[in-house]
Amino acid sequence: MTLDWRHTLEALDWNELSRLYEIAPLGNKKPADLQVVFSNSLFKCLVYEDGRLIGAGRAVADGLDCSYICDVAVHPDHQGIGLGKAIVSRLVEFSRGHRKIILYAVAGKEPFYKKLGFKRMRTAMAIFKNQQQALDGGLIDES
Repeated sequence: MTLDWRHTLEALDWNELSRLYEIAPLGNKKPADLQVVFSNSLFKCLVYEDGRLIGAGRAVADGLDCSYICDVAVHPDHQGIGLGKAIVSRLVEFSRGHRKIILYAVAGKEPFYKKLGFKRMRTAMAIFKNQQQALDGGLIDES
């Protein structure tokens, strides 16, 4: 398997990226919304095989203090072969030098990220646009 790793948004098909998130499955993310969030992220990681987008991830970073890795998605046909690990590892490497690297994960994926060196935070807090959905999804608790 020959992979083409890209770290810029040149020639990115936003509809293809949106479909990747839908089938990964990481939810329905509109192409225009993805264009905003990826454009505002310091680090991007896009993986192609034979011209087809099969993996993606990004890190919102300020260049010194904090880098936040998010939206890591792998096509179902390519899951379980280390591609997600490779995407996260690249984003971590790009983020080296920041005082902290934070990652937000889908509930249940914590063991995967622990293997990559991430530790559970005791002080993390969040306000979600849809608090009930976050509660139902196990992302937050009521306390």
